[in-house]
Amino acid sequence: MIRINENYTKLKASYLFSDIAKRVNAYVAAHPDKPVIKLGIGDVTEPLPAACIEALHAATNEMADRATFKGYGPEQGYAFLRDAVTKNDYTDLGCQVEADEIFISDGSKCDCANMQEIFSDDIHLSIPDPVYPVYVDTNVMAGRTGANVDGRYENITYLESTPANGYVPSIPAGATDLIYLCFPNNPTGAVATKAQLAEWIAYAKKNQAIILFDSAYESYIRDPAIPHSIYEIEGARDVAIEFRSFSKLAGFTGTRCAYTVVPKSLKAYDAAGKEHSVHALWNRRHTTKFNGVAYPIQKAAAAVYSEAGKAQTKALTDFYLGNAKLIREAVNKLGYSCIGGDNAPYIWINTGTDSWAFFDKLLNEAQVVCTPGAGFGTCGEGHVRISAFNSRANVETALARIAAALK
Repeated sequence: MIRINENYTKLKASYLFSDIAKRVNAYVAAHPDKPVIKLGIGDVTEPLPAACIEALHAATNEMADRATFKGYGPEQGYAFLRDAVTKNDYTDLGCQVEADEIFISDGSKCDCANMQEIFSDDIHLSIPDPVYPVYVDTNVMAGRTGANVDGRYENITYLESTPANGYVPSIPAGATDLIYLCFPNNPTGAVATKAQLAEWIAYAKKNQAIILFDSAYESYIRDPAIPHSIYEIEGARDVAIEFRSFSKLAGFTGTRCAYTVVPKSLKAYDAAGKEHSVHALWNRRHTTKFNGVAYPIQKAAAAVYSEAGKAQTKALTDFYLGNAKLIREAVNKLGYSCIGGDNAPYIWINTGTDSWAFFDKLLNEAQVVCTPGAGFGTCGEGHVRISAFNSRANVETALARIAAALK
């Protein structure tokens, strides 16, 4: 008799964004004459930068010529992209990261989800609340958690992010093994200082733990005091893995390209206490389960680092931050407190009311889609997230509708 992985039965019936889509689709079907503006999921709306399009076209033409055609590429990524990442994202920032420590992939969501596979199923987790659901759900699927009791899974230390701590969680009192951190944070838009990250690095070293640092939104940081990479902090190479993406930097949500940094100095242990290279384990997993990102996509990603690409991606992120500024100002004018929107493309609004009820109010009365905070965790209740990813015209129309609905 074929049996299922029963850990899947611990999950909520559907993924957060699937629940949102169902509600929105039902509303649209019932009100076809009322166009809906989506400021919910973090999907971009603006075209790819011209430099990326040119590189994509050129690489596609290469695939039409026997002399330049590419078949299977290296699973870890082509050297031209790994070298460009090393220089521009790390060496120029003063961080020590080598090209062979970079693994090109088809998305940070995939890497964040898959990284847990190389660790034991009996480790103890530290995960923020509220949080990107993938961090929790993939560990539930793997069997690391107990039952869901009152909205939280057993065997997870929840790192509470609340108004009281500025949505940057404190170090837990007890020892944990695998720590998920995301700054600029998804969903709250909060950022962490170098001093705060240094505390986490010290904690990880003390407990022989590993930090999974999701830095997918680092390109939105404008405050020079805020670190773009955890490797800007001394000692991070010994305890941290970093995830980055071209999705929000250059609009690659549809073309799919990201990368993960796994330092060769990073170690983990077997049951007998023997030391193992995490880099080697991830490389083994990566080469077994992944066939690489398409050559034209990697060429388009590498174009991000050209002079034209840098200017165009900066203009793109500036555009979305301009949307975020408008949203933050409008929210404050309506009397709500919020964070994010200055070094992140998300605005996290403290509504003080049931978050799904607030979601329904905006959908039904303003035809605007946000994301209810409760979907991100217990501490998300009483909040909603609004995304800056849309056209300027749509954002301005949405804000006018929201103002009318909330008067």
